[in-house]
Amino acid sequence: MSAEDGLKKVISHAKEYGFVFPSSEIYDGLSAAYDYGQLGSELKNNLKHYWWTAMVRMNDNIVGIDAAIFMHPTTWKASGHVDAFNDPLIDNKDSKKRYRADVLIEEFVAKIEGKINKDVAKGKKRFGDDFNEEEFRSTNPNVLRRQKKIDEINGRFKSAMDTDDLEAVKSLIEDLEIACPVSGSKTWTDVRQFNLMFKTELGAVSGDSGVVYLRPETAQGIFVNYLNVQKSGRMKLPFGIAQIGKAFRNEIIARQFIFRMREFEQMEMQFFVKPGTQEEWYNHWKSARKDWHASLGMGDENYRFHDHIKLAHYADAACDIEFNFPMGFKELEGIHSRTDFDLKSHEEQSGKKLRFFDPETKESYVPYVVETSIGLDRLFLAVLSNAYTEEKLEGGAERTVLRIPPAIAPIKAAVLPLIKKDGLPEKAKEILSLLRINHNVQYDEKDAIGRRYRRQDAIGTPLCITVDHDTLTDNAVTVRERDGMTQERIAITDLAAYVDSKVGMQTLFNK
Repeated sequence: MSAEDGLKKVISHAKEYGFVFPSSEIYDGLSAAYDYGQLGSELKNNLKHYWWTAMVRMNDNIVGIDAAIFMHPTTWKASGHVDAFNDPLIDNKDSKKRYRADVLIEEFVAKIEGKINKDVAKGKKRFGDDFNEEEFRSTNPNVLRRQKKIDEINGRFKSAMDTDDLEAVKSLIEDLEIACPVSGSKTWTDVRQFNLMFKTELGAVSGDSGVVYLRPETAQGIFVNYLNVQKSGRMKLPFGIAQIGKAFRNEIIARQFIFRMREFEQMEMQFFVKPGTQEEWYNHWKSARKDWHASLGMGDENYRFHDHIKLAHYADAACDIEFNFPMGFKELEGIHSRTDFDLKSHEEQSGKKLRFFDPETKESYVPYVVETSIGLDRLFLAVLSNAYTEEKLEGGAERTVLRIPPAIAPIKAAVLPLIKKDGLPEKAKEILSLLRINHNVQYDEKDAIGRRYRRQDAIGTPLCITVDHDTLTDNAVTVRERDGMTQERIAITDLAAYVDSKVGMQTLFNK
Protein backbone atom coordinates (compact mmCIF):
# COMPACT_ATOMS: atom_id res chain seq x y z
CA MET A 1 0.00 0.00 0.00
CA SER A 2 1.43 3.40 -0.99
CA ALA A 3 1.77 6.17 1.59
CA GLU A 4 -0.94 8.16 -0.19
CA ASP A 5 -3.35 5.20 -0.21
CA GLY A 6 -2.61 4.50 3.46
CA LEU A 7 -3.43 8.06 4.48
CA LYS A 8 -6.60 8.05 2.36
CA LYS A 9 -7.81 4.90 4.12
CA VAL A 10 -7.17 6.43 7.54
CA ILE A 11 -9.06 9.60 6.53
CA SER A 12 -12.00 7.61 5.19
CA HIS A 13 -12.14 5.39 8.28
CA ALA A 14 -11.91 8.41 10.58
CA LYS A 15 -14.97 9.97 8.98
CA GLU A 16 -17.04 6.78 8.65
CA TYR A 17 -16.70 5.89 12.33
CA GLY A 18 -16.96 9.33 13.91
CA PHE A 19 -13.36 10.25 14.66
CA VAL A 20 -12.77 13.27 12.41
CA PHE A 21 -15.10 15.19 10.07
CA PRO A 22 -14.31 17.95 7.55
CA SER A 23 -15.34 21.23 9.17
CA SER A 24 -18.48 22.94 7.81
CA GLU A 25 -18.96 20.02 5.43
CA ILE A 26 -22.54 20.94 4.53
CA TYR A 27 -21.07 24.13 3.04
CA ASP A 28 -18.40 22.15 1.16
CA GLY A 29 -15.93 22.46 4.02
CA LEU A 30 -13.12 24.85 4.88
CA SER A 31 -9.57 24.07 3.79
CA ALA A 32 -7.38 22.54 6.53
CA ALA A 33 -10.11 22.75 9.18
CA TYR A 34 -11.52 19.63 10.85
CA ASP A 35 -13.98 18.72 13.59
CA TYR A 36 -13.40 15.88 16.01
CA GLY A 37 -16.41 13.59 16.20
CA GLN A 38 -17.84 11.59 19.08
CA LEU A 39 -15.04 9.02 19.11
CA GLY A 40 -12.31 11.44 18.05
CA SER A 41 -13.05 13.77 20.94
CA GLU A 42 -12.85 10.83 23.37
CA LEU A 43 -9.49 9.71 21.95
CA LYS A 44 -8.20 13.28 22.01
CA ASN A 45 -9.27 13.75 25.63
CA ASN A 46 -7.61 10.48 26.62
CA LEU A 47 -4.34 11.63 25.02
CA LYS A 48 -4.57 14.92 26.92
CA HIS A 49 -5.26 13.09 30.16
CA TYR A 50 -2.29 10.77 29.68
CA TRP A 51 0.07 13.64 28.86
CA TRP A 52 -1.19 15.79 31.76
CA THR A 53 -0.93 12.88 34.22
CA ALA A 54 2.60 12.03 33.12
CA MET A 55 3.79 15.62 32.93
CA VAL A 56 2.05 17.33 35.85
CA ARG A 57 0.73 14.79 38.34
CA MET A 58 3.77 12.50 38.20
CA ASN A 59 6.29 15.32 38.70
CA ASP A 60 6.49 17.16 42.02
CA ASN A 61 8.09 20.22 40.41
CA ILE A 62 5.75 20.74 37.42
CA VAL A 63 2.40 22.54 37.60
CA GLY A 64 -0.21 23.36 34.96
CA ILE A 65 -1.96 26.54 33.86
CA ASP A 66 -4.50 27.59 31.25
CA ALA A 67 -3.59 30.98 29.74
CA ALA A 68 -5.82 33.14 27.54
CA ILE A 69 -5.61 32.90 23.76
CA PHE A 70 -5.61 36.70 23.39
CA MET A 71 -2.54 38.40 24.81
CA HIS A 72 -1.24 41.96 24.85
CA PRO A 73 0.22 42.59 21.35
CA THR A 74 3.62 43.58 22.78
CA THR A 75 3.94 39.95 23.88
CA TRP A 76 4.53 38.96 20.27
CA LYS A 77 7.00 41.79 19.70
CA ALA A 78 9.02 40.58 22.68
CA SER A 79 8.88 36.94 21.59
CA GLY A 80 10.16 37.76 18.11
CA HIS A 81 7.04 36.57 16.33
CA VAL A 82 6.22 39.96 14.80
CA ASP A 83 9.64 40.26 13.16
CA ALA A 84 10.83 36.70 12.71
CA PHE A 85 7.89 34.25 12.61
CA ASN A 86 8.09 33.60 8.90
CA ASP A 87 8.09 30.75 6.42
CA PRO A 88 10.13 30.91 3.18
CA LEU A 89 7.60 30.54 0.35
CA ILE A 90 8.11 29.88 -3.35
CA ASP A 91 5.61 29.68 -6.23
CA ASN A 92 5.71 27.50 -9.30
CA LYS A 93 5.05 29.73 -12.31
CA ASP A 94 3.23 27.06 -14.31
CA SER A 95 0.96 25.43 -11.73
CA LYS A 96 0.53 28.67 -9.73
CA LYS A 97 0.91 26.51 -6.62
CA ARG A 98 2.70 27.86 -3.55
CA TYR A 99 5.12 25.80 -1.47
CA ARG A 100 7.31 26.16 1.56
CA ALA A 101 10.85 26.21 0.22
CA ASP A 102 12.24 24.40 3.24
CA VAL A 103 9.67 21.60 2.87
CA LEU A 104 10.57 21.09 -0.81
CA ILE A 105 14.23 20.68 0.18
CA GLU A 106 13.42 18.42 3.15
CA GLU A 107 11.29 16.17 0.95
CA PHE A 108 14.11 15.95 -1.60
CA VAL A 109 16.50 14.91 1.18
CA ALA A 110 13.92 12.39 2.46
CA LYS A 111 13.92 10.69 -0.95
CA ILE A 112 17.70 10.24 -0.75
CA GLU A 113 17.32 8.89 2.80
CA GLY A 114 14.74 6.45 1.42
CA LYS A 115 17.31 5.15 -1.08
CA ILE A 116 19.82 4.68 1.74
CA ASN A 117 17.24 2.72 3.72
CA LYS A 118 16.61 0.50 0.69
CA ASP A 119 20.34 -0.17 0.46
CA VAL A 120 20.37 -1.10 4.14
CA ALA A 121 17.35 -3.38 3.70
CA LYS A 122 19.08 -5.19 0.82
CA GLY A 123 22.17 -5.63 2.97
CA LYS A 124 20.10 -7.13 5.79
CA LYS A 125 18.44 -9.52 3.37
CA ARG A 126 21.76 -10.56 1.86
CA PHE A 127 23.80 -11.08 5.04
CA GLY A 128 21.07 -12.06 7.51
CA ASP A 129 22.17 -12.36 11.15
CA ASP A 130 25.75 -11.43 10.21
CA PHE A 131 24.66 -7.99 9.02
CA ASN A 132 26.24 -5.05 10.85
CA GLU A 133 24.16 -1.98 9.98
CA GLU A 134 26.53 0.55 11.54
CA GLU A 135 29.50 -0.83 9.61
CA PHE A 136 27.44 -1.02 6.41
CA ARG A 137 26.41 2.64 6.68
CA SER A 138 30.00 3.73 7.28
CA THR A 139 31.59 1.69 4.46
CA ASN A 140 29.11 1.03 1.64
CA PRO A 141 30.02 3.26 -1.35
CA ASN A 142 26.41 3.96 -2.36
CA VAL A 143 25.40 4.89 1.16
CA LEU A 144 28.47 7.11 1.61
CA ARG A 145 27.85 8.86 -1.72
CA ARG A 146 24.20 9.53 -0.89
CA GLN A 147 24.98 10.63 2.66
CA LYS A 148 27.60 13.05 1.32
CA LYS A 149 24.96 14.59 -0.93
CA ILE A 150 22.55 14.93 2.00
CA ASP A 151 25.24 16.63 4.08
CA GLU A 152 26.05 19.04 1.25
CA ILE A 153 22.38 19.96 0.78
CA ASN A 154 21.82 20.47 4.50
CA GLY A 155 25.00 22.52 4.75
CA ARG A 156 23.99 24.83 1.92
CA PHE A 157 20.47 25.20 3.28
CA LYS A 158 21.67 25.95 6.81
CA SER A 159 24.12 28.55 5.54
CA ALA A 160 21.42 30.23 3.46
CA MET A 161 18.89 30.31 6.31
CA ASP A 162 21.43 31.48 8.89
CA THR A 163 22.21 34.51 6.71
CA ASP A 164 18.61 35.01 5.47
CA ASP A 165 19.91 34.56 1.92
CA LEU A 166 16.68 33.72 0.11
CA GLU A 167 18.39 33.86 -3.30
CA ALA A 168 20.67 31.03 -2.14
CA VAL A 169 17.60 29.01 -1.12
CA LYS A 170 16.13 29.42 -4.60
CA SER A 171 19.48 28.52 -6.18
CA LEU A 172 19.58 25.33 -4.11
CA ILE A 173 16.10 24.33 -5.31
CA GLU A 174 17.12 25.00 -8.91
CA ASP A 175 20.45 23.17 -8.58
CA LEU A 176 18.68 20.13 -7.18
CA GLU A 177 16.23 20.33 -10.10
CA ILE A 178 13.27 20.05 -7.75
CA ALA A 179 10.04 19.92 -9.74
CA CYS A 180 6.55 21.08 -8.80
CA PRO A 181 4.56 18.01 -7.64
CA VAL A 182 1.54 19.23 -9.63
CA SER A 183 2.93 20.51 -12.96
CA GLY A 184 6.32 18.80 -13.02
CA SER A 185 7.75 22.19 -13.96
CA LYS A 186 11.01 23.54 -12.51
CA THR A 187 10.20 27.19 -13.15
CA TRP A 188 10.14 28.95 -9.79
CA THR A 189 9.59 32.47 -8.50
CA ASP A 190 11.89 34.10 -5.99
CA VAL A 191 11.66 32.93 -2.38
CA ARG A 192 10.05 35.37 0.06
CA GLN A 193 9.11 35.39 3.71
CA PHE A 194 5.52 35.22 4.93
CA ASN A 195 4.46 35.96 8.53
CA LEU A 196 2.24 33.20 9.92
CA MET A 197 0.32 35.08 12.61
CA PHE A 198 -3.40 35.77 12.33
CA LYS A 199 -4.30 39.40 13.00
CA THR A 200 -7.62 40.53 14.37
CA GLU A 201 -9.00 43.56 16.16
CA LEU A 202 -10.04 44.09 19.73
CA GLY A 203 -11.39 47.22 21.41
CA ALA A 204 -8.70 49.78 22.26
CA VAL A 205 -5.72 48.06 23.89
CA SER A 206 -3.73 50.45 26.11
CA GLY A 207 -4.21 53.21 23.57
CA ASP A 208 -2.92 51.16 20.65
CA SER A 209 -4.74 50.67 17.38
CA GLY A 210 -6.60 47.61 18.64
CA VAL A 211 -4.66 45.06 16.58
CA VAL A 212 -4.18 41.76 18.43
CA TYR A 213 -3.06 38.32 17.32
CA LEU A 214 -4.39 34.82 17.71
CA ARG A 215 -1.54 33.16 19.57
CA PRO A 216 0.78 31.15 17.29
CA GLU A 217 2.03 29.09 20.26
CA THR A 218 1.02 28.47 23.87
CA ALA A 219 4.52 28.99 25.29
CA GLN A 220 4.27 32.77 25.71
CA GLY A 221 1.28 32.40 28.03
CA ILE A 222 3.59 30.40 30.28
CA PHE A 223 6.45 32.91 30.12
CA VAL A 224 4.36 35.94 31.03
CA ASN A 225 2.98 33.98 33.99
CA TYR A 226 6.37 32.69 35.15
CA LEU A 227 6.58 35.08 38.11
CA ASN A 228 2.92 34.62 39.10
CA VAL A 229 3.34 30.85 39.26
CA GLN A 230 6.75 30.96 40.91
CA LYS A 231 5.62 33.25 43.70
CA SER A 232 2.11 31.90 44.30
CA GLY A 233 3.33 28.30 44.18
CA ARG A 234 6.58 28.99 46.09
CA MET A 235 8.40 27.12 43.32
CA LYS A 236 12.15 26.56 43.41
CA LEU A 237 14.37 25.92 40.42
CA PRO A 238 14.27 23.68 38.55
CA PHE A 239 10.51 23.66 37.97
CA GLY A 240 8.14 23.44 35.03
CA ILE A 241 4.87 24.96 33.87
CA ALA A 242 2.68 22.91 31.55
CA GLN A 243 -0.26 23.88 29.38
CA ILE A 244 -2.64 22.37 26.83
CA GLY A 245 -4.28 24.84 24.47
CA LYS A 246 -5.19 26.02 21.00
CA ALA A 247 -2.76 27.85 18.73
CA PHE A 248 -3.24 29.39 15.31
CA ARG A 249 -0.94 29.77 12.32
CA ASN A 250 -1.82 31.10 8.89
CA GLU A 251 -0.21 28.19 7.09
CA ILE A 252 -0.13 28.71 3.34
CA ILE A 253 0.54 25.03 2.79
CA ALA A 254 -1.87 23.28 5.13
CA ARG A 255 -2.22 19.65 4.08
CA GLN A 256 -1.89 15.98 4.96
CA PHE A 257 -5.17 15.77 6.87
CA ILE A 258 -4.80 16.93 10.49
CA PHE A 259 -0.99 16.91 10.35
CA ARG A 260 -0.76 20.58 9.42
CA MET A 261 -3.71 22.83 10.20
CA ARG A 262 -4.30 26.52 10.81
CA GLU A 263 -6.05 25.83 14.11
CA PHE A 264 -4.39 23.17 16.22
CA GLU A 265 -3.75 22.14 19.80
CA GLN A 266 -0.42 21.99 21.62
CA MET A 267 0.72 20.27 24.80
CA GLU A 268 3.73 22.21 26.04
CA MET A 269 5.93 22.32 29.11
CA GLN A 270 8.50 25.00 29.85
CA PHE A 271 11.11 23.85 32.36
CA PHE A 272 12.94 26.67 34.15
CA VAL A 273 16.53 25.89 35.15
CA LYS A 274 19.65 27.55 36.47
CA PRO A 275 21.88 28.96 33.70
CA GLY A 276 24.66 26.52 32.91
CA THR A 277 22.52 23.44 33.58
CA GLN A 278 20.42 23.65 30.41
CA GLU A 279 22.39 21.00 28.51
CA GLU A 280 21.86 18.47 31.31
CA TRP A 281 18.12 19.14 31.39
CA TYR A 282 17.85 19.21 27.59
CA ASN A 283 19.27 15.67 27.48
CA HIS A 284 17.04 14.64 30.40
CA TRP A 285 13.88 15.72 28.61
CA LYS A 286 14.96 14.15 25.32
CA SER A 287 15.19 10.82 27.11
CA ALA A 288 12.05 11.30 29.21
CA ARG A 289 9.89 12.27 26.26
CA LYS A 290 11.14 9.34 24.15
CA ASP A 291 10.25 6.99 27.03
CA TRP A 292 6.76 8.53 27.24
CA HIS A 293 6.14 7.83 23.57
CA ALA A 294 7.57 4.32 23.87
CA SER A 295 5.06 3.50 26.63
CA LEU A 296 2.26 3.78 24.06
CA GLY A 297 3.66 0.65 22.42
CA MET A 298 3.59 1.92 18.83
CA GLY A 299 7.03 0.48 17.97
CA ASP A 300 10.45 1.92 18.71
CA GLU A 301 11.30 1.66 15.02
CA ASN A 302 8.65 4.29 14.29
CA TYR A 303 10.49 7.03 16.20
CA ARG A 304 13.74 8.86 15.60
CA PHE A 305 15.48 12.05 16.73
CA HIS A 306 16.22 14.77 14.19
CA ASP A 307 18.53 17.62 15.18
CA HIS A 308 17.58 21.00 13.75
CA ILE A 309 19.76 22.24 10.88
CA LYS A 310 18.83 25.87 11.56
CA LEU A 311 18.26 26.84 15.19
CA ALA A 312 15.49 29.27 16.07
CA HIS A 313 16.65 32.70 17.19
CA TYR A 314 16.01 31.79 20.84
CA ALA A 315 17.65 28.34 20.99
CA ASP A 316 21.10 26.93 21.70
CA ALA A 317 19.98 23.34 21.01
CA ALA A 318 16.91 21.81 19.40
CA CYS A 319 15.67 18.50 18.05
CA ASP A 320 12.46 16.83 16.97
CA ILE A 321 11.07 13.46 17.86
CA GLU A 322 9.86 12.28 14.47
CA PHE A 323 7.22 9.59 13.91
CA ASN A 324 6.77 7.36 10.89
CA PHE A 325 3.43 8.67 9.63
CA PRO A 326 1.83 7.25 6.45
CA MET A 327 3.66 10.03 4.56
CA GLY A 328 7.03 9.19 6.14
CA PHE A 329 8.98 10.42 9.15
CA LYS A 330 7.66 13.83 10.25
CA GLU A 331 7.92 15.99 13.35
CA LEU A 332 5.75 14.89 16.28
CA GLU A 333 7.35 16.68 19.21
CA GLY A 334 9.97 19.38 19.57
CA ILE A 335 12.50 19.69 22.39
CA HIS A 336 14.28 23.03 22.59
CA SER A 337 16.81 24.67 24.85
CA ARG A 338 15.44 28.23 24.66
CA THR A 339 18.16 29.89 26.83
CA ASP A 340 16.91 33.00 28.67
CA PHE A 341 15.68 34.69 25.50
CA ASP A 342 11.98 34.79 26.30
CA LEU A 343 12.11 35.98 29.90
CA LYS A 344 14.78 38.57 29.11
CA SER A 345 12.77 39.91 26.17
CA HIS A 346 9.65 40.20 28.31
CA GLU A 347 11.71 41.96 30.99
CA GLU A 348 12.90 44.53 28.46
CA GLN A 349 9.50 45.11 26.88
CA SER A 350 7.47 45.16 30.11
CA GLY A 351 9.95 46.79 32.47
CA LYS A 352 9.12 44.06 35.04
CA LYS A 353 11.82 41.91 36.64
CA LEU A 354 11.37 38.22 35.78
CA ARG A 355 14.18 36.82 37.87
CA PHE A 356 14.71 34.05 40.38
CA PHE A 357 16.39 34.70 43.71
CA ASP A 358 18.38 31.68 44.86
CA PRO A 359 18.35 31.69 48.68
CA GLU A 360 21.27 29.28 48.84
CA THR A 361 23.72 31.20 46.65
CA LYS A 362 22.12 34.63 47.21
CA GLU A 363 22.12 35.09 43.42
CA SER A 364 19.39 36.70 41.35
CA TYR A 365 19.21 35.70 37.69
CA VAL A 366 16.92 35.11 34.73
CA PRO A 367 16.32 31.34 34.42
CA TYR A 368 17.07 29.38 31.27
CA VAL A 369 14.27 27.30 29.76
CA VAL A 370 14.05 23.82 28.24
CA GLU A 371 10.84 23.26 26.30
CA THR A 372 8.95 20.15 25.27
CA SER A 373 6.14 20.80 22.78
CA ILE A 374 3.96 18.18 21.17
CA GLY A 375 1.18 18.70 18.65
CA LEU A 376 -1.92 16.98 20.00
CA ASP A 377 -3.46 16.66 16.54
CA ARG A 378 -0.28 15.09 15.21
CA LEU A 379 -0.21 12.67 18.14
CA PHE A 380 -3.83 11.80 17.36
CA LEU A 381 -2.88 11.10 13.72
CA ALA A 382 0.13 9.04 14.81
CA VAL A 383 -2.04 6.86 17.05
CA LEU A 384 -4.83 6.48 14.48
CA SER A 385 -2.58 5.70 11.51
CA ASN A 386 -0.43 3.29 13.52
CA ALA A 387 -3.54 1.52 14.84
CA TYR A 388 -5.31 1.10 11.48
CA THR A 389 -4.96 -2.54 10.41
CA GLU A 390 -6.56 -4.64 7.70
CA GLU A 391 -6.07 -8.33 8.35
CA LYS A 392 -7.17 -11.67 6.95
CA LEU A 393 -8.49 -14.25 9.38
CA GLU A 394 -8.60 -18.00 9.23
CA GLY A 395 -11.16 -19.19 6.73
CA GLY A 396 -10.58 -16.19 4.45
CA ALA A 397 -12.62 -13.65 6.40
CA GLU A 398 -11.27 -10.11 6.76
CA ARG A 399 -11.57 -7.46 9.41
CA THR A 400 -10.51 -3.85 9.89
CA VAL A 401 -9.29 -3.20 13.40
CA LEU A 402 -7.90 -0.17 15.20
CA ARG A 403 -5.18 -1.44 17.52
CA ILE A 404 -5.29 1.68 19.68
CA PRO A 405 -3.40 1.33 22.97
CA PRO A 406 -6.18 0.12 25.32
CA ALA A 407 -5.66 2.83 27.96
CA ILE A 408 -6.38 5.61 25.46
CA ALA A 409 -9.06 3.87 23.36
CA PRO A 410 -12.25 5.99 22.96
CA ILE A 411 -14.48 3.14 24.14
CA LYS A 412 -12.83 0.89 26.72
CA ALA A 413 -15.39 -1.92 26.65
CA ALA A 414 -18.64 -2.85 24.95
CA VAL A 415 -21.38 -4.72 26.81
CA LEU A 416 -23.30 -7.03 24.48
CA PRO A 417 -26.36 -9.10 25.42
CA LEU A 418 -26.34 -12.23 23.26
CA ILE A 419 -29.99 -11.69 22.34
CA LYS A 420 -32.55 -8.96 23.01
CA LYS A 421 -34.80 -10.98 25.34
CA ASP A 422 -34.91 -13.44 28.24
CA GLY A 423 -33.60 -10.84 30.69
CA LEU A 424 -30.20 -10.54 29.03
CA PRO A 425 -30.51 -6.81 28.12
CA GLU A 426 -31.47 -5.99 31.71
CA LYS A 427 -28.47 -7.88 33.07
CA ALA A 428 -26.19 -6.26 30.51
CA LYS A 429 -27.34 -2.79 31.54
CA GLU A 430 -26.58 -3.60 35.18
CA ILE A 431 -23.03 -4.42 34.12
CA LEU A 432 -22.92 -1.24 32.04
CA SER A 433 -23.79 0.82 35.11
CA LEU A 434 -21.13 -0.99 37.13
CA LEU A 435 -18.35 -0.19 34.66
CA ARG A 436 -19.18 3.26 33.33
CA ILE A 437 -18.28 5.00 36.60
CA ASN A 438 -14.60 4.55 35.78
CA HIS A 439 -14.55 3.91 32.03
CA ASN A 440 -16.32 4.93 28.84
CA VAL A 441 -18.40 1.83 28.08
CA GLN A 442 -20.81 1.23 25.21
CA TYR A 443 -23.97 -0.87 25.04
CA ASP A 444 -24.90 -2.61 21.77
CA GLU A 445 -27.70 -5.12 21.19
CA LYS A 446 -28.25 -4.75 17.43
CA ASP A 447 -27.27 -7.50 14.91
CA ALA A 448 -25.57 -10.85 15.38
CA ILE A 449 -22.79 -11.02 17.94
CA GLY A 450 -20.13 -11.48 15.24
CA ARG A 451 -21.13 -8.28 13.47
CA ARG A 452 -21.09 -6.42 16.76
CA TYR A 453 -17.56 -7.69 17.40
CA ARG A 454 -16.48 -6.32 14.00
CA ARG A 455 -18.02 -2.92 14.73
CA GLN A 456 -16.13 -2.69 17.99
CA ASP A 457 -12.90 -3.82 16.30
CA ALA A 458 -13.30 -1.02 13.77
CA ILE A 459 -13.46 1.67 16.48
CA GLY A 460 -10.69 0.16 18.57
CA THR A 461 -12.64 -1.13 21.59
CA PRO A 462 -10.21 -3.36 23.55
CA LEU A 463 -12.82 -5.55 25.32
CA CYS A 464 -16.22 -6.96 24.39
CA ILE A 465 -18.27 -8.31 27.30
CA THR A 466 -20.96 -10.78 26.24
CA VAL A 467 -23.92 -11.53 28.50
CA ASP A 468 -25.44 -14.93 27.70
CA HIS A 469 -27.98 -17.27 29.26
CA ASP A 470 -25.34 -18.84 31.50
CA THR A 471 -24.72 -15.41 33.00
CA LEU A 472 -28.10 -15.60 34.71
CA THR A 473 -27.04 -18.75 36.57
CA ASP A 474 -23.25 -18.54 37.01
CA ASN A 475 -23.06 -14.73 37.36
CA ALA A 476 -20.16 -14.60 34.88
CA VAL A 477 -19.59 -13.10 31.43
CA THR A 478 -17.43 -13.87 28.40
CA VAL A 479 -14.78 -11.21 27.74
CA ARG A 480 -13.31 -11.08 24.23
CA GLU A 481 -9.98 -9.31 23.70
CA ARG A 482 -9.68 -7.18 20.54
CA ASP A 483 -6.21 -7.94 19.19
CA GLY A 484 -5.93 -11.69 19.67
CA MET A 485 -9.72 -12.29 19.69
CA THR A 486 -9.22 -14.61 22.69
CA GLN A 487 -12.11 -15.16 25.09
CA GLU A 488 -12.17 -15.60 28.85
CA ARG A 489 -14.94 -16.28 31.36
CA ILE A 490 -14.91 -13.69 34.18
CA ALA A 491 -17.11 -13.50 37.29
CA ILE A 492 -19.13 -10.30 37.42
CA THR A 493 -17.82 -9.65 40.93
CA ASP A 494 -14.29 -9.56 39.47
CA LEU A 495 -15.20 -7.72 36.28
CA ALA A 496 -14.52 -4.12 37.33
CA ALA A 497 -11.02 -4.98 38.57
CA TYR A 498 -10.37 -7.10 35.46
CA VAL A 499 -11.37 -4.32 33.06
CA ASP A 500 -9.31 -1.79 34.99
CA SER A 501 -6.25 -4.04 34.81
CA LYS A 502 -6.59 -4.21 31.03
CA VAL A 503 -7.57 -0.67 30.03
CA GLY A 504 -6.82 1.57 33.02
CA MET A 505 -4.39 4.49 32.62
CA GLN A 506 -2.07 2.85 35.14
CA THR A 507 -1.21 0.19 32.55
CA LEU A 508 0.82 2.79 30.67
CA PHE A 509 2.80 3.77 33.76
CA ASN A 510 3.52 0.14 34.63
CA LYS A 511 5.59 -0.30 31.46
